[in-house]
Amino acid sequence: MAATPVLAGKVALVTGAGRGLGEQIVRTLAAEGMRVAAADLNLEAAQRVADEAGVEGSVLPLALDVGDHAATDAALAQTVKQFGGLDVLVNNAGTDLTAPIGEIGPRDWQRILATNLSGPFYLARGAQPLIAARGGGHIVNIVSTAAKRAWPNAAAYHASKWGLLGLSYALHAELREQRIRVVALIAGGMRTPFLLDRFPDLDLAKLQDPADVARVLPFLLTLP
Repeated sequence: MAATPVLAGKVALVTGAGRGLGEQIVRTLAAEGMRVAAADLNLEAAQRVADEAGVEGSVLPLALDVGDHAATDAALAQTVKQFGGLDVLVNNAGTDLTAPIGEIGPRDWQRILATNLSGPFYLARGAQPLIAARGGGHIVNIVSTAAKRAWPNAAAYHASKWGLLGLSYALHAELREQRIRVVALIAGGMRTPFLLDRFPDLDLAKLQDPADVARVLPFLLTLP
């Protein structure tokens, strides 16, 4: 794939980058000539993606727990130190627990909201001045159809994703004058470990290839 001139050399930070959709987003942006910080809770997985996705030095692997606000600040600082700035933030990291509400304890509730909602807030808050300093850029929040409808045994996940959609609207309204475009990408089920590790009997034919979803990113980042 030839690099898109408007994207070549731009800098992105992608969370949840060690596998699934996050890995495919890193691969797609690196192929467009972007420099990418690939952040994941599992540093070994992030390192593998970095080794495979880009030319040497174009993808920076980072260990990151997005629910830790000090860690998000450190990841942003490492990205700027390595690449000189930040143009794009992709909040992709997510987690879930399939259980009825009576079995979701406070620790699980807090863990899911910390990853799916607090993390994107911490990163957007820290990324805003960095992106603004470059004259504008993008924040892309990977949401879910779970922000548009509901099913049983996913109360914490639904709450976090509906919250992330609301946060996206709020950031869009607040940051547009700084030329920071905020996009909520609502993707349906994909053939990723996020689903298949928990539901191995799913019909693969009804799930998307995450590489196809990742191909939306260059389109979003080059809209006029």
